[in-house]
Parts: sequence; C-alpha cells; structure tokens
Amino acid sequence: MSDMEDTNFLEKYFAKYQKAVFGQNVFSSMLEFKKLIEQTSSSGGRVFFAGNGASAAIASHCALDFTKQGKIRSQCFNESALLTAFSNDYGYDQWVVRALAAYAEPEDLVVLISSSGRSPNIVNAAGYARNAEMKIVTFTGFAPDNPLKTLGDVNFWVDSQSYNLIECTHMFWLMAVCDLIIGKAEYKTSDRGFIN
Repeated sequence: MSDMEDTNFLEKYFAKYQKAVFGQNVFSSMLEFKKLIEQTSSSGGRVFFAGNGASAAIASHCALDFTKQGKIRSQCFNESALLTAFSNDYGYDQWVVRALAAYAEPEDLVVLISSSGRSPNIVNAAGYARNAEMKIVTFTGFAPDNPLKTLGDVNFWVDSQSYNLIECTHMFWLMAVCDLIIGKAEYKTSDRGFIN
C-alpha cells in the first residue's frame, strides 16, 4: 500500500477506536463499578479478574494495578500450575468456576472479561458467582445480547466485531476506573501501594 493508503487506513482505524471508546456514555457504569469495588474493599473482600488469551493478560494487568496502584486487593488465576491443574482435572469449561470455589467468598467481586461474551469457562464462572451471591462486572463485545452480558450487575459492552478494538477498549475502561479510584491520572508508581 502507498503512504496515502496507509494514512487513510489509520484514519479510519482510529475513528473506529474513537467510536468504541467514546461513542457511548459509560460514566454511569464506571461510577457503579467504582462503588462496587469500594464496597468490596471496605467489607474485606477481594476483586477477582478472569479472562482467556488477551483478556487473561488484561485480567493479570488489572489485578496488579488495582492492587499496587489502587490499594484494592485483587487477584487473577493466570498462574500456570493452577490453570493447568484445574483445567486438566475439571475441564477447561469449569476451571474458573473451580478456582472461584477454592478462593472466592460471597463478599468478593468478580470481573469477567470476554470479547465474545460466549467463552464457556467465563460464562460458567458468571453463573457460579451469581449463585454464590457475588457481585459481577462483565466486559464484552460482539453481539449485544451475548450470554455473559446478561449475568453481570454492571456490564460494559463494546459495539464492535474486532478483537483488538474490543480488548484495547476494555483495557482503557478498566484502567480509567483504576485511576478514578486513585483520584488522579498522573502519579509516581513508587508512591502507591499498601505501605507508604
């Protein structure tokens, strides 16, 4: 492609991101999410993040930043021994359910990330969390009536069919909520944490 064609591609590409990230008002959902996190933390609960593939990487990043920067005790289940043992013994569609059963309590908050909203292990985890009376926040894309989106207390949905766009938008929204909890967008990471 020529430079002009590449530039046109990038203009259209970033227009899609602008629509995805800013095309709907998610402020009320972000405020609800923040309140759920603060209620969870004040009651001694933890925030659990889970996803597959790139969504698992997002879950890991969020568990780290919400804990270290936001001072919210958070965890994800991406540790390879746990993931492979639970998948091997209980089946991949049940491993997140089994991890929640082993680690989570009713006062905890579960954040489930799935671009399609149809990943069986993540949808099953939402069903388990709902039955265990945990609060659930979902991040999905693709079809607006995807099964995961019907199970959350707060639901974030990206109107797109593009995995990259959905995943990057999820990450953008999640980190915006982390910074909302902190109360500022710029800070020294060395100044954050449970011990100051």
